[in-house]
Parts: sequence; structure tokens; C-alpha cells
Amino acid sequence: MKKIRNYIISFILLFIIAFIYYYITLPAINIHSVGFWFFLVLAIAVLLVIYAVKRIKKPSALKESKVIRLGIIIIGGIIVVFVIGYVLSSPIINAKKYQNMLKVTTREFTKDIKEISYNQIPILDKDSSILLGDRKMGSMVDMVSQFEADTNHYTQINQNNTPVRVSPLTYASFIKWFSNRNEGIPAYIKIDMATQDTECVTLKEGIKYSDSEYFGRNIYRHLRFQYPTYIFSDINFEVDDEGTPYWICPVKKFTIGLFGGETVGRVVICNAITGETTDLDVKDVPSWVDRVYSSELLISYYDYYGTLKHGFFNSIFGQKDCMKTTNGYNYIALEDDVWLYTGVTSVNSDQANVGFVLINQRTMETRYYSISGAIEDSAMSSAEGQVQHLRYSATFPLLLNIANEPTYFIALKDASGLVKKYAMVDVQKYQLVAIGDTVAACEKEYVKLLNTNGVSNAKSSSTLTKKGIISKISQGVIEGNTHYYIMLKGSNEIFDIPLLDFINVVSFSEGDQITFEYNKGNSTNTVLSVH
Repeated sequence: MKKIRNYIISFILLFIIAFIYYYITLPAINIHSVGFWFFLVLAIAVLLVIYAVKRIKKPSALKESKVIRLGIIIIGGIIVVFVIGYVLSSPIINAKKYQNMLKVTTREFTKDIKEISYNQIPILDKDSSILLGDRKMGSMVDMVSQFEADTNHYTQINQNNTPVRVSPLTYASFIKWFSNRNEGIPAYIKIDMATQDTECVTLKEGIKYSDSEYFGRNIYRHLRFQYPTYIFSDINFEVDDEGTPYWICPVKKFTIGLFGGETVGRVVICNAITGETTDLDVKDVPSWVDRVYSSELLISYYDYYGTLKHGFFNSIFGQKDCMKTTNGYNYIALEDDVWLYTGVTSVNSDQANVGFVLINQRTMETRYYSISGAIEDSAMSSAEGQVQHLRYSATFPLLLNIANEPTYFIALKDASGLVKKYAMVDVQKYQLVAIGDTVAACEKEYVKLLNTNGVSNAKSSSTLTKKGIISKISQGVIEGNTHYYIMLKGSNEIFDIPLLDFINVVSFSEGDQITFEYNKGNSTNTVLSVH
């Protein structure tokens, strides 16, 4: 009877330890999960320790114990199987399978990458977005004492064809969580990446499921208990076109051996307010979702594609025909999706690109464009050289079509991380650099530079002219800068004139005749010149 009681106590103790470990680490119950294998080894090891402790009075019996020997053999067997599975899943043995994971089509640059209006050019990177988000939170007196902007997210998405970054708020501390958990997180940050307008979007019902929750409503724990066998990749915060917040949760799928050929097989979409989940095959993900495949995963796919054409050992030694992605990446809004952009260069790092790729983060569609020119690092150095007296630093470029010329677009930031100027650098002749205080001014100078140097004979296709009588004029302040908003007789269009750029606008009043050069936007038109 005593022996049975001891077994029951041991089982209960093991169960408690296993549950605590599982509750904290949340391993998937799946043979493709490394965490699951570690969990098995740990569970058997704990059993052996409990068994050994009960027989500590007879050390000699431990050496001869068949249970101890069997346990050690099982642990050793698990480790051997894990190592063999890991090796058999690696590119060393499966180079061709890895190389074929990505299907790449060659496309024509000027047909795919059309000239876009300024309200579609994302000029902010994640670091700048974080600064703007923190500044916005500092102005939200009713929230700043309880919540903070979540710097772990700031996902770039397209919302109604506009590039934005979104991030939920997070509880400022455990105490703040305890006092606000019933209502949840009341808002999320949204930043227009073209205009830098920052908004704290308040919700009718608070976000109840997030990674800043501590127990059952923690998004990772919520997902694990609903889908115990799913191996989740990095989850992303997104909002749909109506502004409803969701967690986009890609589910890993391994296509080569036990641990190799990682891709995405399914996607769980979780409503951040209600916790309701929808489990979809990756090909059925709705179009408003923008990020399914992580940037790092897509970059690794192309590196496999570019380096393993002639096998693994050629990628290390001979390196014949081996290409790789460059030292960074950025995102382009195209066809109402978010596409990852990066250059392609030789593995010898010769400071020149042979082309570039766009990879759709929702569908994994990959397009290659054969355009030789300067590597992004060289373009960034050229841009920084034009403003070296200001000590501005360049962000990783975007590749745009300016006057049918492949062009690097670069934001230049000051020491505090705020965007101050913009640069456009010709991809093939990276010594041609134009700098401007606004995107429009930069493009105007760049087109002039191209024409002067015989590169093209064009002007900006997006620049329009308007002449009329002012019917209404008013002022507003955006991020501390005064803007004039003007309407003309017979038109419902609103023209946005930053006072800092066009001080002469103060001399105009209602009834005066005025002429604009401008770029058309969604809600307002951005003025380039005033006459």
C-alpha cells in the first residue's frame, strides 16, 4: 500500500512539474518541434531523479538498477534520433530541395514598378515609427500613465491602399495590467508612412488578447491551448480595412526531414478583442492580411535559391554562379500587398548588384529584375556624403521608378532618429544624387539632374498644375509644423501647403488668384510650388 502511495505521489509531482514547464515554455506537441524533444528528455530525466532519490539509501543499488539504465538508454536514443534527424534535414544533404523552395520569375522593371504618387511612398523605417509612436503616447495624457506603445511590433501593412505601420499599446507594468485587465488595451498606434501622421486609434472594446497579458489571455498561451500541435512562427499585429485589430499567426510546416525546409502551411487569424480564431490553409488567407512569411524566412529562401544551384559544397568552395541577397531589406507597397525588397549580388561582395527581388509577404510570389548597379550600401554612402556637414544617417533604400529610371529612394535621419531630408540616387550611376527637404522637391531636383547628365529626357509624371480663385483658406498644425489648407472655387479638392516650405502663402487670402504645382493625394493634394 505504501509503495502504491509513493507511486501516486511521484506521478502527481511529475505532473505538476511537467505542467508548470509546459505552461511557461509552451512547446508544441509535435515531432518537428525542437522544444518537444527537449521536453521529452526533461520529463524522463525528472522521472529518473525522482526514482533515484527514493533509493538514495542504497547507492550501490542505483548502479545496478535496470530502470536507471533503461532511462539513460532512452534519453541517449532520443538524442541520437534528434541529431540524425537534424543532419538529414540540413542543406548539406538536401541542397536541391532547399534550392527549389522558392519559385522565381524574371520580370521587366518598368512594367511592374510604375511611378507612384507620394502618398504611397513609405518614408519611415521601424525605428522612426517607434519614435513617432512614443511621441504620440507622450501627448495622450489619459493613457500614458497606464500604457506604452509596444515596440516589438509596428507591422508594416497596406490599409485601404495606404502604407501604414500599426502597433498595439501594452500595459506599462504588472500593476497597470492588474488594474486595467477587465477593460483591456484601449487603443493601437497607426502611423501613415508617407505623411508621418500618427494616430492613436481608440477602440469601442479593448484588446483582451496580446503578448502583454500574463495568464490565459496571453496570445501565445491562448493559441497553444487551442492548437497544441501547431508550431507557430512569429506572430504579427495587423488591422483589417475597417480598423479591427487581429493577430496573424503563421503555422510552421517542415517539408524536408524532421526539421528542414521550414515554410508556412496554415495561418490562424485571432481577433485581438474577442479571442475568436479562424484556422486557414495558407492559400486561403484573405487579401487584407499583409504579412504571413517573415522577412528573415524569405531572405533565407532566396539565399538558398542563389547559392545552392550547384550543390552545397560549391556554395562553400567553388561558388560558381552563386548569388546572395545584400545586407538589408525594405518594403514596397505594390498591388495592395506588402513586398519585401532586397538587392542581389555576387557572394564575392564586389559592391555591385546584378539585380533585385520583390517577394510578396502574403503569397511568397517572387519576382526578379535584372538591373545591374550600385549596391545599396554604396548608394547610402553617396547620400550621406551630400549632407555630411549635417551628419545625417541614411535608411536602407527603396527601389522606385522615377522618370522610368531605377532609383534608390533614401530617407536621411538626424541624430535623434527623425527624418529630415530625402535623397534619390540613380542605381546605375550612383554618383548622381539629389537631396530635398520634401519628397516632391527631391524628385524635382533628381529629374533635373537626370536630364542634365543625359540619363533621361523626362519630367515627373505625377506633377500636376492648378490655377483658380481661393474660396476657402484655413490653418492647421501637424507635428508642430503649420500647414495652410486651401480650396478653389468650383472644386472640392483640398491643397496642403506646409508653411515651412512656402512662406509666401501667408500673403494670400480668400478671393485671390493662385497657381499650384502639386501631387494628387487621397484626402489632400501635396503642393510643390505656389505662385
